Amino acid sequence: MQNKKNQSSVGMMIQRCHKWRQKRKQYMDQARQTSDEIERERLMQAAEHYGRIVNAEQGKIDSTRDGRDKNAVIEDINDTADTTENVDTSDEDENVFPDFITNEK
Repeated sequence: MQNKKNQSSVGMMIQRCHKWRQKRKQYMDQARQTSDEIERERLMQAAEHYGRIVNAEQGKIDSTRDGRDKNAVIEDINDTADTTENVDTSDEDENVFPDFITNEK
């Protein structure tokens, strides 16, 4: 019973993260299109705010999932890759990508 509650909770957190990522992208796109420096800065700060919210929520999601769930997903991905492509993925397994990628320079 507790596991289903956690799954539902994690699902809602993922939905919120998705919504906030879209909002962040919207603000960044608006900032790129505006010529007013003050408005651009305000929009970029709003986008940064949503980025921080997403990072915090993603941390909660990651801490809620237990290691068994993560390993099961990784095994499913590896099994799918092995059956669909006959490619050596040993180099790819060593690469660890962050959950949230920013375009900061």
